[in-house]
Amino acid sequence: MSPLAFFAVFLASALLTGLFRIYALRKGMLDTPNARSSHELPTPRGGGNAIVISFSLAALGYVFVSDLWPVNWAIALLGAGLGVALIGWIDDHGHIAARWRLLIHFGAALWACLWLNITDFPAIPIFGMDVPFGALILIPACLYLVWLLNLYNFMDGINGIAASEALSVSFGAAVITGLSATPGGETVQTLSLLLAAATLGFLPWNFPNARIFMGDAGSGFIGIVLGVLSLQSIWHAPELIWCWLILLGVFIVDATYTLLQRYRKGERLHEAHRNHAYQYSSRLAGSHVPITLSVTAINLCFLLPLAIAVALKILDGATGLLIAYIPLLLLARYFKAGDRKLQCC
Repeated sequence: MSPLAFFAVFLASALLTGLFRIYALRKGMLDTPNARSSHELPTPRGGGNAIVISFSLAALGYVFVSDLWPVNWAIALLGAGLGVALIGWIDDHGHIAARWRLLIHFGAALWACLWLNITDFPAIPIFGMDVPFGALILIPACLYLVWLLNLYNFMDGINGIAASEALSVSFGAAVITGLSATPGGETVQTLSLLLAAATLGFLPWNFPNARIFMGDAGSGFIGIVLGVLSLQSIWHAPELIWCWLILLGVFIVDATYTLLQRYRKGERLHEAHRNHAYQYSSRLAGSHVPITLSVTAINLCFLLPLAIAVALKILDGATGLLIAYIPLLLLARYFKAGDRKLQCC
């Protein structure tokens, strides 16, 4: 992808974020602090729509100028992403019951999986063995996409963390896709860079001080786009799915560990809270900045090298995942993720 295209998407996203901030202020779309918030001042929300629009338009342009991206893959990605963004945008304006949001999320995931012809996926290497899943992959793939887009929303709780995660994961995905040197991998690489550019345009508005929040539309969109891109990667090189799971490790581990802890304690899973490890650690630090920077450092200095080793087939994918996740699980446990007693501390 040319630097000019990257800059154009970045600039469009930055300008659109400013416009959405004006819109949110005029419409009174403000996140008001409460006992479960990690911010102290009423802040506009919905800035993630700038990411949705700038990425989607750039991706559509890529469809027309390139013959490398199959049309059905474009329909899978943009159809699912825009569907999730739309329900998120409506929810940003006024509350929608969780069951209806979840229904749309599963519909978007199924849409993406069917258009990707996921039941024809090649065998995935697991501990040195190529395991064919066939039609059985449909259910776990849908659950994976729904969980990824929702956990992205759960993890969007302090300044800059969701945007910096998307930026570092997208950059990492572009690197590993390029290193794998598989036919057709240029598509996933280009789309990853487009998402990185769109996210980079939003980031200065949200970090270190948040002048606008991403909102459900932006966080859900990023989550499912990353998920669909990771599934698309399987067509080029099946081992790349392990790389994506490694790159997304911080968000996957924190959100999943917290959810399981809350379920174990009989709490209502759909209720808002601030029991994630990143939220507790930010309260201990007294600032969002060191936690967001630490997450970025973990992504780039620990998870990315592991993902590169898997992409280059130096390391088995499942083994690399274990090496990545065990320290992250220990961190989640250390910061007492899911401990309601510490919510107010």
